Amino acid sequence: MELVREAKLGASLPAAERAAAPDGERLPLLYGPLRAGTRRLLETLFDLEVPGLERLPADGPYIVAANHHNYLDGIVLCAALPRRISFLVMPRVYHATRLHPLVHRWAGSIPLNLARPDAGAIRHALGTLERGGVVGIFPEGPFSVCGRLERGQPGVGLLALRSGAPVVPIGIQGTYQALVGRRLYVPRRHPLRVRIGVPRAFAAAGPAGHRATREEVTRRIMADIAALLS
Repeated sequence: MELVREAKLGASLPAAERAAAPDGERLPLLYGPLRAGTRRLLETLFDLEVPGLERLPADGPYIVAANHHNYLDGIVLCAALPRRISFLVMPRVYHATRLHPLVHRWAGSIPLNLARPDAGAIRHALGTLERGGVVGIFPEGPFSVCGRLERGQPGVGLLALRSGAPVVPIGIQGTYQALVGRRLYVPRRHPLRVRIGVPRAFAAAGPAGHRATREEVTRRIMADIAALLS
């Protein structure tokens, strides 16, 4: 029995136009210049490549779903994509130091409690999407410590089904190698690649809150991410 219906969404704008944020998008103070500077730094020192920019939705809300190795992933995604991304962030990252909560609030991050279902975080993320924003999620949950893609958690499926927003799968390569075994979290120079897949929109054939439905959507999203890493 079919649990979900999905639609692949094509892109119509060339990559050069898709690289610019939509006119009128409100960004925090210094966000734009800092993102541009970080992008140039990553391109110069880490040979950053971002194939598939033309696949991003031209405007409106969408969900970024990517694999996750370490703290570099969020920085690389913010620099690589043209829109501000409000990431769902687990407590130990959100409160890593006394300064981290200030930085995360400035960046628009959404604190997420992984110890129990966090209805408040889901409402916050849905509100961001309803306002036309972009939400970022690492479906594996905590960092992958072995450099391989782990099983996805059903939260991404729930968010996709309840919002109706397209999910953009992204495969990040190189961040694990840049930091594995490094002291003081200073990355070694290693090529970085952010591969952007074809967006998909999901609709439940039955109740959107059904666990099997959420898990099926999550499985399909993780399969898209895996294909980008192969």
